[in-house]
Amino acid sequence: MTATARRYHLISLDDLGPGELDRVVRLGVDFAERRTHGEPLSGTVVGVYFRKTSTRTRTSFSAAALRLGARIISFGPDDLQEKTGESSADTGRVLARMLDALVARTAGSTEELRAWARQESMSVINAMSAAEHPTQAVTDLITLHRRFGGVTGRRVLYLGEGNNTAAALALGLARFPGTELHLRTPQGYGLDGDVLARSREYAAETGAFVEERHDLDHLPDGIDAVYTTRWQTTGTTKPDPHWRSAFVPFRVHSALFDRYPEAAFMHDLPAHRGDEVTADVLDGPRSIAFDQAENKVYAAMAVLEWCLRDG
Repeated sequence: MTATARRYHLISLDDLGPGELDRVVRLGVDFAERRTHGEPLSGTVVGVYFRKTSTRTRTSFSAAALRLGARIISFGPDDLQEKTGESSADTGRVLARMLDALVARTAGSTEELRAWARQESMSVINAMSAAEHPTQAVTDLITLHRRFGGVTGRRVLYLGEGNNTAAALALGLARFPGTELHLRTPQGYGLDGDVLARSREYAAETGAFVEERHDLDHLPDGIDAVYTTRWQTTGTTKPDPHWRSAFVPFRVHSALFDRYPEAAFMHDLPAHRGDEVTADVLDGPRSIAFDQAENKVYAAMAVLEWCLRDG
């Protein structure tokens, strides 16, 4: 790395041009399968700033940076002068003069991340915003690749809220030829309309398929993976006190999962057994949820190398 190397940002999967998402996924798979990888990020400093709780994403980016030879500085929600009134813009300007990359979970709008990214000396990586969880999608695609030997043509059934994980999954999976994403979301808790439209635009270009329904009628056949997420997304609340009644029909239980005897089960974790998934499915032999969690490290390694590459 050189002091004048240009930095790249990953705030949305939309930031990746044609073919770049596939290259990032393949890089992550390569990291997973290689015994050694050197220290390509030696001499860089990565900031890890989480305003919201995190187990997998925070640990994976910290571990990834260290494995690639970078040094890390971790910030919690009360550690920066934003807490005492400094503007977010000033905080970003200062950090950009000291760090090579900032991995940030704001759980709010991506506009703040976009503002921090208006420079080329510090990469900004979205570790989950309210709208999208792009590095989770990279993880999911790496998981599908490692499980099935590739992403092209994979068919996924997603049940639950159209949250930031579902948004990223739709924007990511639709970039791969012949894939299918069947979303089954409760009425009123579906995917954001703009995200659904963009994912369908990608699908039209690649020959993929994205469908959303708000019932469990006409479930697809031949699914490779059944995917669900926690009903209560981290850092959010639902205004309707009776929201759970709308979600119960979308629980992944053995009767539903057994419709697909060859399918794997995926979950971004943390899981609430008995809510979005029953314990026998999550802890069963076809669950790859904890493999998925491990793959977050390789996804983080791939994203960091992509963002901090010379060029």
